[in-house]
Amino acid sequence: MNDTTHDIRIRPGGPADAPAILDMLDSAVAWMNDRGNTEQWGTTPYSRKPGGVARVERYVTENAPYIAELDGTPVGAMVLDSGPSPQMPIAPAGGPERYVRLLVSDRRYAGLGIGAALLDRAVEETRRAGVELLRVDCWAGGGGELVAFYERNGFTPTARFLSGSWPGQVLARQVG
Repeated sequence: MNDTTHDIRIRPGGPADAPAILDMLDSAVAWMNDRGNTEQWGTTPYSRKPGGVARVERYVTENAPYIAELDGTPVGAMVLDSGPSPQMPIAPAGGPERYVRLLVSDRRYAGLGIGAALLDRAVEETRRAGVELLRVDCWAGGGGELVAFYERNGFTPTARFLSGSWPGQVLARQVG
């Protein structure tokens, strides 16, 4: 098994990683806001959003978190689950699946392939579980950059949805 891409090491995460994940989410909100994107995650730092800290704590205790590190420093995080968040208006897959519930990288390390490396690990873990379907949902607003990122990483758009006024896209990748 090769867990390195551009010297990126991916390891299983746990409760001790919650502060680093919250820092990455807070910096992602600031980065998006600096680019004029206030619709995707709003303007409030994730760690100050109602339920934000509790959600990350659930991710690292109830789901399968993975942390990307560069020279021992956490630079990305991904959370895998057996399906989408029950709060999202997304239809069940109709069979076994793995679902990327969170994917975030530290924007100071942009361009190193952190997100792609974490998605490769998601594919590997999905196969290891004997599951053939990996899905993810993402923000479909703006210029569609996030949807295009997932497409570049082997995912195909399936269903669009609205969560309030937030436009979303579900994407799927067969890994079997």
